[in-house]
Amino acid sequence: QVQLVESGGGLVQAGDSLRLSCAASGRTFSSYHMGWFRQAPGKEREFVAAISWSGGRTYYADSVKGRFTISRDNAKNTVYLQMNSLKPEDTAVYFCAATNFLGGSGYYTPSDFGSWGQGTQVTVSS
Repeated sequence: QVQLVESGGGLVQAGDSLRLSCAASGRTFSSYHMGWFRQAPGKEREFVAAISWSGGRTYYADSVKGRFTISRDNAKNTVYLQMNSLKPEDTAVYFCAATNFLGGSGYYTPSDFGSWGQGTQVTVSS
């Protein structure tokens, strides 16, 4: 199993940008497909973005498409989430997750991912 640690969250204003990072431990990072999820207070954890092990496939939730970009650097064992044009509704705890299988539906639930980080808070003020 891979251990994941997120960083980069913070308090920003609407329209600003943030880049989240997720550092993974272990030598098998490049064999995992990675994802980002978020959870706002009182809401269920929801899919944000995912990337295949090679970076060749990426998927996004409709709510972030065109604003967020997921990427990875397998040499650094790190996956990123670049978030631009942030909105107050993007406020949530953001979680990094890993899976050995990533289907091509483009829609994923938390149960599709087996390893999770502790989360990082992103707050967007209006």
